[in-house]
Amino acid sequence: MLWIILGIVVLLVIIVVAIYNNLVTLRQRVENAWSQIDVQLQRRFDLIPNLVETVKGYMEHEKEVLTKVTDLRSSWADAKTVEEKANLDNQLSSALKTIMAVSENYPDLKASQNFSELQEELRNTENKISYSRQFYNDSVTRYNTKLELFPSNFIASMFKFTPKTLFEAESEEARKNVKVDFNK
Repeated sequence: MLWIILGIVVLLVIIVVAIYNNLVTLRQRVENAWSQIDVQLQRRFDLIPNLVETVKGYMEHEKEVLTKVTDLRSSWADAKTVEEKANLDNQLSSALKTIMAVSENYPDLKASQNFSELQEELRNTENKISYSRQFYNDSVTRYNTKLELFPSNFIASMFKFTPKTLFEAESEEARKNVKVDFNK
């Protein structure tokens, strides 16, 4: 009888260890996925000064947009949480869409080799950001689901695993297409 009880205890310990290790692995995947977003967002923020300088000479009366982009880039260094960075990312995406839309009215700018290269680099970076967001959200969903499933929910609460936040658009405004009005 003692061997049976001992066998059950050993089996339970193995199950708890396996669940705990799985939760740690999922949490690390979420951290890695966020790091990938962070790297791509930083890459985009590093491209911005070049884009702004290229566009400045052509878009003198669009200073408001260029100033907003520069301010957002400065705010990036102070952002610490996923939510803060997601909010800045949404604002920056909107401002960059406006720059790209406005650039259509400047044929010399569109024809500029430097602008074309920066635009292509930015397009590639946006694609990488989009993929990284998707990967992050998939990782968070797997992790958060594991936190709620039985019996891992007991282990998760015992070891204080907490749910992670999905990367999503902050507001309905961020989900809309940018409207550019040249009649103002």
